[in-house]
Amino acid sequence: MRGADITQQELFSYRTLEDRIPKDHPLRKLRAVVDILLTTLDSEFDALYARTGRESIPPERLLRASLIQVLFSVRSERQWVQQIEFNLLYRWFVGLTLDAEVWDHSTFSANRDRLLNERISRLFFERVVLLAEWQDLLSDEHFSVDGTLIQAWASMKSFVKKDGSSPPPEAGGRNPSVDFKGEKRANATHASTTDPEARLYKKSEGDKAQLCFMGHALMENRTGLVVDVEVTHAPAFSIPADHD
Repeated sequence: MRGADITQQELFSYRTLEDRIPKDHPLRKLRAVVDILLTTLDSEFDALYARTGRESIPPERLLRASLIQVLFSVRSERQWVQQIEFNLLYRWFVGLTLDAEVWDHSTFSANRDRLLNERISRLFFERVVLLAEWQDLLSDEHFSVDGTLIQAWASMKSFVKKDGSSPPPEAGGRNPSVDFKGEKRANATHASTTDPEARLYKKSEGDKAQLCFMGHALMENRTGLVVDVEVTHAPAFSIPADHD
């Protein structure tokens, strides 16, 4: 007998969010490890918040959300908050219930200097390394250093002269209509108005130059676990006059 395609909203649900996540899902093991590591940072979190006032969003949830955003390569926090709203797997990992309201995307920006800063992030990943050492997953014999370019969120049109001699934007637009052909641009004389710390760089002579940073990772060869990272400015570089 054919079933009728009738959608009727149910007032109650008898399956918890925990029941909806497969028992063998790989994020279950990750969530267990992350919860243990966040527990070790409890005193660090207490020092960041006042004793009185309105309760904030739990810092553990913000850090879980930031971690899984990187794992699933969601490009913006606005888009990430939208996905947490309807994706039950993300809700479960972050620690939200089915009916819990997701915070505004600006919450990440408001808490970045206090919570999502280099110090707290480094402490978290240091706990990861300590846990790996405790499980005897690391050795001190063979390491490799790998590097990569981290593209800055800035366009080449924002890379203008530092002395302010670049033409202003045309009426009704943000960028000037300029033909850069024949103009030599270098980090010493130019800077991005969007991200002043970004540098112009390319890996090889025939490669395309881009505004970027350099990421360096120290990796333990036996397990492939990254034990330390550092981000630096790209080396000085200039685009020759015949660059199109």
